[in-house]
Amino acid sequence: MAPARRDCSGWEMFLPTGCLLLSVLLFHPALTKVCNDRTKHGQDNSWFTRDGENLPIMVLMPMNESALMSSISQGIEPAVQLAIQHIRESGKYSFSLITKIYDTECDNAKGLRAFFDAICYGPKHLMIFGGVCPSVTSIIAESLEGWNLVQLSFAATTPVLADKKKYPNFFRTVPSDNAVNPAVVKFLNYYNWSRVGTLTQDVQRFSEVRNDLTNELEKANIEIADTESFSNDPCGNVKKLKDNDVRIIIGQFDENLASRVFCCAYNLNMFGSKYQWIIPGWYQGNWWEQANNTNCTTKKLLTAMEGYISVDFEPLSARQIKGISGRTPKEYEREYSRELQQKGVEASKFHGFAYDGIWVIAKTLTRAMELLRIKQRQNMYHNFTVDDREVGKMVLDVMNETNFFGVTGQVMFRNGERMGTIKFNQFQEGQEVKVGEYNAIADVLDLINNSIRFQGVEPPKDRTFVRLQRRHINVPLYSILSTITILGMLMAGAFLFFNIKNRNHRLIKMSSPYMNNLIILGGMLSYASIFLFGLDGGFVSDKEFETLCTVRTWILIVGYTTAFGAMFAKTWRVHAIFKNVKMKKKIIKDQKLLIIVGGMLLIDLCILICWQIVDPLRRTVEEYSLEADPQGRDIAIRPFLEHCENTHMTIWLGIVYAYKGLLMLFGCFLAWETRNVSIPALNDSKYIGMSVYNVGIMCIIGAAVSFLTRDQPNVQFCIVALVIIFCSTITLCLVFVPKLITMRTNPDAATQNRRLKFTQNQKKEDSKTSTSVTSVNQANTSRLDGLQTDNHRLRMRITELDKELEEVTMQLQDTPEKTPYIKQNHYSDANNILSIRNFTDGKDGEKSILKNHLEQKPQAQWGSMDPSRINRGPLEDINSPEHIQRRLSLQLPILHHAYLPSIGGVDASCTSPNGSPGSSPRHRHMPPSYRVMVSGL
Repeated sequence: MAPARRDCSGWEMFLPTGCLLLSVLLFHPALTKVCNDRTKHGQDNSWFTRDGENLPIMVLMPMNESALMSSISQGIEPAVQLAIQHIRESGKYSFSLITKIYDTECDNAKGLRAFFDAICYGPKHLMIFGGVCPSVTSIIAESLEGWNLVQLSFAATTPVLADKKKYPNFFRTVPSDNAVNPAVVKFLNYYNWSRVGTLTQDVQRFSEVRNDLTNELEKANIEIADTESFSNDPCGNVKKLKDNDVRIIIGQFDENLASRVFCCAYNLNMFGSKYQWIIPGWYQGNWWEQANNTNCTTKKLLTAMEGYISVDFEPLSARQIKGISGRTPKEYEREYSRELQQKGVEASKFHGFAYDGIWVIAKTLTRAMELLRIKQRQNMYHNFTVDDREVGKMVLDVMNETNFFGVTGQVMFRNGERMGTIKFNQFQEGQEVKVGEYNAIADVLDLINNSIRFQGVEPPKDRTFVRLQRRHINVPLYSILSTITILGMLMAGAFLFFNIKNRNHRLIKMSSPYMNNLIILGGMLSYASIFLFGLDGGFVSDKEFETLCTVRTWILIVGYTTAFGAMFAKTWRVHAIFKNVKMKKKIIKDQKLLIIVGGMLLIDLCILICWQIVDPLRRTVEEYSLEADPQGRDIAIRPFLEHCENTHMTIWLGIVYAYKGLLMLFGCFLAWETRNVSIPALNDSKYIGMSVYNVGIMCIIGAAVSFLTRDQPNVQFCIVALVIIFCSTITLCLVFVPKLITMRTNPDAATQNRRLKFTQNQKKEDSKTSTSVTSVNQANTSRLDGLQTDNHRLRMRITELDKELEEVTMQLQDTPEKTPYIKQNHYSDANNILSIRNFTDGKDGEKSILKNHLEQKPQAQWGSMDPSRINRGPLEDINSPEHIQRRLSLQLPILHHAYLPSIGGVDASCTSPNGSPGSSPRHRHMPPSYRVMVSGL
């Protein structure tokens, strides 16, 4: 057998401190000779050939009471001695295990010194048992490969030792700190928690656990919402977890900082039914009282801690079945408790792992002896030898095959790591209660029924579950407005029926029934758009909603243009007829008005088609801030609202508003220009002005309020619907209700003329126009009003002339010689004057006194003179009958020719006062209707 190596070549690259210490031990003149003399390792490997052999086991533990973690070791020794006793009593093993304890004092230098003393001065050790302090254990475990030794630890849980490349000869019966991570992931999956956060103390031990947990969570597709690390004050990190909406918090920190963490959680209200804390389970009992160094009282800490889950390895199996020792875990625990009482030491949580560790060593050595004996029999004809390297490799292989049920559960290793049982405890009313366990071998989580008590009626959510809630229009509101809309459409239908039924009536016929039909059609389209504005994604799909956006926009725009376009076209016809003073006759048919309305609609279609092709309306969703659930559930409500928008919404709306605004301004202009037209059947200017005013004001108010309430669909829909209903109803009523009233009260009054007051400009304009009046489309022109004024003035003047004529006639009647002085050719002129009176006032039936007088007296020649009057003086002769007759003969023709043109007679500029009225080039025959108008008024 080759002797064991005593140099540093096997581990000098890893442990310069150990090499230095080893050099001191081996090459010091006084120690080297003693170590070489006492070292038997490698010289006698026949231990497996003899039965009843005492096999020494090196035990490394901190035994000094002043050393760190020494309390663990004091409770371990009774368990180790109990295991050796049970092995001996079982009678299944042909050897006896002898343990030699070396005190490491949890110090790296002293631990190495104890290890080298065991190598140099102790017996030949087949295995190393122990390793409590992580730092000492990692240093020794790293050098085991050079010594061909295998170490089995019962208390070293640091994850660093799981690195098989660095520590290939290290095993442990206690699960690693990382062993809880698969259990935690299983627990998270059980409650469907897929979003967690971690809070880690900035220490290597916890950081390593956190890193391994991160890998496990990623494999399980569990989201790590936030990862926080802290050194002293965790409050800032706890607040970040809250800000990131972390509900399930996995903590890795010791009990000294745990009290600070839960104090911060209490101050931030991160406890109760909405939060779940998962922390290590290896804290000492009542740790919150011993480690409370915060400003929170114990009551506050207990309030924040209520319900937390602690995770740790199971010290003893809960399965009460007999294991390898022939005892159940409960039976072993009773024996262990008696040993503790006899020795007066405290129990250690690792005693079960130490007990099972001794059984692991016993089984491993037994199996190694069997293999060596088989190998020896196979080489019985040769000088069979085995060296330490071969023995070490054989022990390593046998350790990996270990599988038995011990007091801590099923004992087996996977890459040197114990596949043990992980327990789950919950803090309930001031104490921890076991609620379940995880079997790492079977990968099964077993929770005790109804043992976990959450603060709420259900487990906490792993996040603030956001429930999208559509802000939709209330069905009652939609029903009410729809009912009002239907009533409006019925009213429009009634107007349509009235308009069609009475289309041949003079009143309706003069108001353009076809245009009235278009006005009603536009109003009904506007009404119909209300039904579409009330529909949202709750009634239709997303694709249908986009179509709905386009359809309702088109219907509203086209309806507006149809209604007001027809109304303005009617007004334009009145304006064209009554305001074109130079036209003699103008006929504007409805076909031309339809073309005008069609042109307006064509502009609308061009705008809408370009809008649809270039930048169509799309369904957009606007989400609002989170709101608490009104029912108190652990969810948050995120309201969202659907809109019809596009990229350049402002530009397109500006184009539409500009066009509609110009249309309304044009309508206002026409209404103002035709305000004085006195025929109600034709002139709707007053009602158009009222409609434009109401529509304009309501649209401005509605657009502003709708924009301000875009996040309140009920208010927005109510405002839009009421504006459309109000504008459509007012427009239709202003157009048709006056006609209904007129038709019911006085059907003919609307077609009769009535005198209105005119401005000075209109009078000047009418004074320049012709005296003729043209009838267009069965309607009198506005110039008749001017003629009515002139007619009244002339009639007053004729009355004055009649009085003068009567006075003159009376004077003539008092003159005895009146008849001979009137010539026959002037008799016709007097008749003309009298005919004027009869023409203008034919209803009185009276005959002129002068005419009667002339008919009763024979006519005489103006040239014959009475000889008795020749010799009279000038004063007597001025009022003589001759002079009166002469003045009368001259004045009557002048009056006749001066006033006759105003009523349709000869022109005043005619050179012959005796000419016939019919011979004047400007004389026009008066139609009967105008004759009645002139004489009647």
